[in-house]
Amino acid sequence: MLVVIICVLAAVGIVGGGYVIGRDIGSAPTSTESSAVAPQPSASPPLTATLTPAPADSGAFATEFAALAAELNAQVGIVVRPVGAGPEPVTAGEWSTGTAWSTIKVPLAIARLRETDPPEVTEAMRAAITQSDNDAAESIWASLGDPATAAAKVEAVLSEAGAPTTVESQKVRPEFTAFGQTIWSLTDQATFLSSAACNNGDQPIMDLMGQIAPDQLWGLGQIPGAKFKGGWGPSPEGNYLVRQFGVIPVNDGLAVVAVALEPNSGAFDDGTQALTRIATWLQERTDLLPVGNC
Repeated sequence: MLVVIICVLAAVGIVGGGYVIGRDIGSAPTSTESSAVAPQPSASPPLTATLTPAPADSGAFATEFAALAAELNAQVGIVVRPVGAGPEPVTAGEWSTGTAWSTIKVPLAIARLRETDPPEVTEAMRAAITQSDNDAAESIWASLGDPATAAAKVEAVLSEAGAPTTVESQKVRPEFTAFGQTIWSLTDQATFLSSAACNNGDQPIMDLMGQIAPDQLWGLGQIPGAKFKGGWGPSPEGNYLVRQFGVIPVNDGLAVVAVALEPNSGAFDDGTQALTRIATWLQERTDLLPVGNC
């Protein structure tokens, strides 16, 4: 009997002493999309050198990020993984999945690029990525066929990258795009972009992610050499979700970052400021980030 009691107490201690990383918030508030990226010179082809960096310590990353998150007054989540092959991803925070908003414009533009012969960046693609123009994105969506067909084509891009995701084909909220209401997890975003960054056929869209409009240079846009896309918008109650994903240079390699947060204030500006703090933190903690090359 004494052994049983000791085992039970030990089990309770283990559970009580832990914490949860990556809580699923599938019903995260929807938001008005937009994007932000650091301006760059013409993007170069994917790096081909092979790195064998030391594995990143996910425990250390999560612990240190938790200290930052406690100061942000927001529900936040982050996933960092290497481009191509490399160490295991690291994750932290409570937020794990929710509305994609304008971040979905990246696989949307790639789906359209693959239908051009020869592959060519159109003005609609440029506007949708660099300015997060919704009308341009809607025109790309319409060019892919009826809503169900368009959704299937974007899903094919995501599945090919090893991150299968169901793309929303109907307007869940009439004032917003159908595809923008797709529920997209940080893990799947990072997996998708890690693959896209190494796909030569996707490079024209990756290049556009390095040419984001100057008025959207917050968050990852503060990291020199970043290529990324953002999205944001209000929930039915008016509270903003703000998210970004992108590729950032880290030492001699590249890392993919997918990050999202819902500020407790519900204010968009608070969200962008918090993402900028996270970007600064990432630059100061490069030793904790998993990196790789294609």
